[in-house]
Amino acid sequence: MAIKEQELIAARLREYCQKQGGQNKAANTLKGVSSATISKILSGSWETIAEGMWHNISKQIGLSSEGWTIVRTAVYEELTELLECAQADSQVMAIVGSAGCGKSATIRQYTTTHKEVVSITCSEYQNRTSWLSAVMEAMGLDPRGMSVAEKIGAVVRKLRQADKPLLILDEADKMSDQVLYFFISIYNELEDHCGVILSATQYLDKRLQKGLRTGRKGYEEVYSRIGRQCVQLSALSPEDIALVCVANGVTGDRRVRKISDEAQCDLRRVKRAVWREHQLAEDAQ
Repeated sequence: MAIKEQELIAARLREYCQKQGGQNKAANTLKGVSSATISKILSGSWETIAEGMWHNISKQIGLSSEGWTIVRTAVYEELTELLECAQADSQVMAIVGSAGCGKSATIRQYTTTHKEVVSITCSEYQNRTSWLSAVMEAMGLDPRGMSVAEKIGAVVRKLRQADKPLLILDEADKMSDQVLYFFISIYNELEDHCGVILSATQYLDKRLQKGLRTGRKGYEEVYSRIGRQCVQLSALSPEDIALVCVANGVTGDRRVRKISDEAQCDLRRVKRAVWREHQLAEDAQ
């Protein structure tokens, strides 16, 4: 495993330990990982740490999924900083970026490594009841048998009890208008106490602008509460894609450049291309 990957895992493990309340508590949550191993990694004593252990830890702390290593691209760093600001200062933001730029992976990683963070992925099929149920379940609450009013009351109470909570609504452009109105209610109840993030593609900005032009119900209120702007994330660069390729085992300028040209700034395409390169290498053996 490359030194850069080990450094990334060590940094993320440190964040994970902080969230869990210390190395011993973190070790209790990680299968097959002792407190002594964590101590060695955090102190830089890596000589006796097997590569399998690095992969084991990486997967369990959310840095990798099914063998895929998440890299701190410019988009990752930018979005993480925005999430940290929103949580620390109880800010409300709408953040938009291209499909495949890594928003959801960054959000999952942030949720794993920070306290008092609740995130859900929104869908077109969610109505008010199912959306609130998803939020409650993400908070560890049982929504069964509750009315809509009871559910939103439970969500607000839970967030009020937390210290500097952050609620992240990923793929917020898929929220129906009826669900989007809950954003207004949550803001009104938790202003200056809870950070709220709407994460989406640029379609959310276009949808809001159209709603404002046509005087659609609730859109002026929503736009006001997000500061009358959608924060635009940067696009992935060829350098970012190269880092992702190298971290996931594809090296060589020609191979990396080929993937970068094919990817069109979409990490999903990068992932498919990397898997293809690995398959071709296996077939050639």
